[in-house]
Amino acid sequence: MTIRWGILGASGFALSDMGPAIHLARGSALVALATRDPAKAAPFEALAPGLRVHGAYDDLLADPEVDAVYVPLPHTMHVEWGVRALEAGKHVLVEKPAAMSAGAIQPLIDARDRSGLVAAEAYMIVHHPQWHRVRALLAEGAVGRLRHVEAVFTYDNSDDPGNIRNAAATGGGALPDVGVYTYGSTRFALGAEPEVIHADIDWEAGCDVVARVSARFPDGVSAHWVNAMRMIREQFILFHGDAGLIRMTAPYNPGRFGEARVEVVTGSRTVVERWPDVNQYVLQVEAFAAAVRGEAAFPWTLEDARGTQAVIDAAYAAAGGRPA
Repeated sequence: MTIRWGILGASGFALSDMGPAIHLARGSALVALATRDPAKAAPFEALAPGLRVHGAYDDLLADPEVDAVYVPLPHTMHVEWGVRALEAGKHVLVEKPAAMSAGAIQPLIDARDRSGLVAAEAYMIVHHPQWHRVRALLAEGAVGRLRHVEAVFTYDNSDDPGNIRNAAATGGGALPDVGVYTYGSTRFALGAEPEVIHADIDWEAGCDVVARVSARFPDGVSAHWVNAMRMIREQFILFHGDAGLIRMTAPYNPGRFGEARVEVVTGSRTVVERWPDVNQYVLQVEAFAAAVRGEAAFPWTLEDARGTQAVIDAAYAAAGGRPA
């Protein structure tokens, strides 16, 4: 059974990453796009010949030849259109973050449960084998007793003021955009929930542009996360124990930022594992299609997304809340 996909909105990310992933994934086909702009539709049509282009989102949801809908709209629109897709009988994959607060995800969860359809957040990193390897290494005690996690995910888009990530009205900010990765990946690797204890955030026009957050996990594990839209491009995560450490040098955008690489350091010995040719977006689409067919559970639920959003909410609260 081939899962037939439609995309709501001709976003740049849908064109560069998820559209090609749907096209390349086994058991999936990109068949429809909703956009009012023919110029934006053209490269999608080149990617998927025969693509049906709808001029309205509701028209795509009414398309009987669409099984699943990918929603890459601005952050503030994910829940609304995710719910509408489910009510139209479509399985739905919404871009991260699923919502702008943990509580706001609940209508999407309720719609999923009422419909019996598959609904999830597009959190591609949990589909990459490097993350499953790190999770296993930590569980088996490869670093001894884990003491500290350090994660950084930063970039600079100050030269693009029109970018929706720089607009509070469309859910902009460093934490909704890349904080979901440092926070969620730490939760995924440890299988535990943190308590935020300190947050220092720089704001511009209602958007968090630099965020430095400290948290505490059970068993005395501390975490420090730095996320920014006003710092030089960087990403890494470090799991530091009393008998070793694990370093991931391209944890979030492997292939684009650098090679997927896990370094395990114990004393004077360093073991390196690499995954040079893995496309985590293709794996994500294939996992979603498998869930739709009932072959396997999707590994990142809306409840998982809600847990990460709760950490973002706690970070804002620790910093005194969003500016009015």
